[in-house]
Amino acid sequence: MQLSDFASYPNLVAMFLNRAEFFGDRPFLWAKRGGAWTSLSWREAAAQVCLLAESLRSLGLDPGDRVVLVSENRPEWCIADLAIMAAGLVTVPAYVTNTERDHLHVLENSGARAVIVANAKLAQPLLAACLSARGVGHVIGIEPLRRIQSDRLAFHDWSALTSGDAASARLSVAARIAAIGRGETACIIYTSGTGGAPRGVCQHHGAILCNVDGAAHILAEDFGWDAAGKETEVFLSFLPLSHAYEHTGGQYLPIGMGAQIYYAEGLEKLASNIEETRPTLMVVVPRLFEVLRARIMKQVEKQGKLPNYLMARALAIGARKADGSASNIRRIIDAPMDFFIERTLRPKIRQRFGGRLKALVSGGAPLNPDVGLFFDAMGLTMLQGYGQTESGPVISCNRPSVGLAMDTVGPPLRGVEVKIADDGEILVRGELVMHGYWQNDAETRRAIPRDGPQAGWLHTGDIGYIDEKGRIKITDRKKDMIVNDKGDNVSPQRIEGMLTLQSEIAQAMVSGDKRPYIVGLIVPDAEWAMEWSRAQGEKFDMAALSDLPAFRTAVRAAVDRVNKDLSVIEKVRQIALADEPFTIDNEEMTPSMKIRRHKIKERYGTRIDALYKG
Repeated sequence: MQLSDFASYPNLVAMFLNRAEFFGDRPFLWAKRGGAWTSLSWREAAAQVCLLAESLRSLGLDPGDRVVLVSENRPEWCIADLAIMAAGLVTVPAYVTNTERDHLHVLENSGARAVIVANAKLAQPLLAACLSARGVGHVIGIEPLRRIQSDRLAFHDWSALTSGDAASARLSVAARIAAIGRGETACIIYTSGTGGAPRGVCQHHGAILCNVDGAAHILAEDFGWDAAGKETEVFLSFLPLSHAYEHTGGQYLPIGMGAQIYYAEGLEKLASNIEETRPTLMVVVPRLFEVLRARIMKQVEKQGKLPNYLMARALAIGARKADGSASNIRRIIDAPMDFFIERTLRPKIRQRFGGRLKALVSGGAPLNPDVGLFFDAMGLTMLQGYGQTESGPVISCNRPSVGLAMDTVGPPLRGVEVKIADDGEILVRGELVMHGYWQNDAETRRAIPRDGPQAGWLHTGDIGYIDEKGRIKITDRKKDMIVNDKGDNVSPQRIEGMLTLQSEIAQAMVSGDKRPYIVGLIVPDAEWAMEWSRAQGEKFDMAALSDLPAFRTAVRAAVDRVNKDLSVIEKVRQIALADEPFTIDNEEMTPSMKIRRHKIKERYGTRIDALYKG
């Protein structure tokens, strides 16, 4: 097994089968069963992949057909994804939080012919959508499903589809994948567009392999990953595999590295899972780091003066190291304390992460530099990556050999070109760039122009520059897309459009970038407010009405009606009322009647921030 292998693999399945042949009966996929961690070997996983692939073809699915996959993180997710590709089909991952309407859009837009779903609970909204979707003919349950009455839907059990002659299935798969090249579509991952409806990003095999290659080189050159396979890395999979970041970084990167993958039981058990599995690498989002930082600091606060003193000194020393402000004398002065902290405080912190963690890789949303500095000061190496679904998804990542700067997202990965456009937008080119959005040529042309000086360059929508060490620093977002603190993409226009369909609401602006949930600034409809005040015997005065709890409750009821049709990540949790309508005169709307978000945030920023307190 060599680092050069990644450039030679024709597709992701070939990479997996090569690794399975090399590692054989070594453990590969781990899950908690009956309170104990149990493993599936590389050989067993490969057998299931090949058997399922042949079963999918036996259902009458043709090359290029799309299969929607809805499941929490578990070994079967990985097996299903690989089997779909091994059958010459295309995986369409879907979030477990999707509503029936969300599923229907994905099913209809992708033209999926089959679905694989984990259990009865997740099947409920999915099956309702399948009954309306025109092309779906097959439903495969990883766990047994209640079979609904339908002349069109055929139900299949996972256990039956993964049984049979594995050796024969392996030969058939090998012959088939020999014809699948790096440029062919591996999966279609749906990500919200500015127009509201999620767009399907067509990720080809080469895009993901390019990401795996770039990341593996960093891990080999900066962290001593043994490409010969003598030592096994351990990943703990926590982020949804339907997210491009986890799909590539938490599944295909460990497959390429011959690593073991443990599937976490959920957020509430994540801390204990970390201590039990002792991962060497973790791919996570900033929100998790923020929660863990707050938890660690609270625990230290309860331990008395000395631990608190050591924590304060560790953070001060870490800050000086990070910004390079320490003089030679200062470093000499800091050295004894740094040595003492390394023998006392830091080992206890590291032990909470299993004691053998090489690096924490943050991505999916911007990381607060203070959070990164905290973990670095505690002796845990924190890397921040940058990218988007349209780029595999990783574009760049910090690495120690270049210098860890928490306010940058590091240099581009190997094989990735980055340049800054005249307006400051970050442009990307390379095999990692998608071939386009599924059946959306207009959006594809906007993202990747085909003509002119920027033809072939992915327009990221982010503003930034490249520093003297070649690291990318992001300074702003050109696009309005909300990326919450867990890395989920949320289209504000879609939610705002739904809110303003309510008779009580004239205008709305939702917010939530880098935040744990969505909040809304609402302009009540004047006519509705007049009728409400008349019915309640109140004087019609919008400012006075806004202070009435009953009036605010009535507006809130309209928001709650909209929330019923929104997914968990889209729901508007808190609202504030604006002082007046957004208009051209107050510079809160453009002449083309679009809201000017930065102007509204300037005026109401304090009010919006208050919605996250208490």
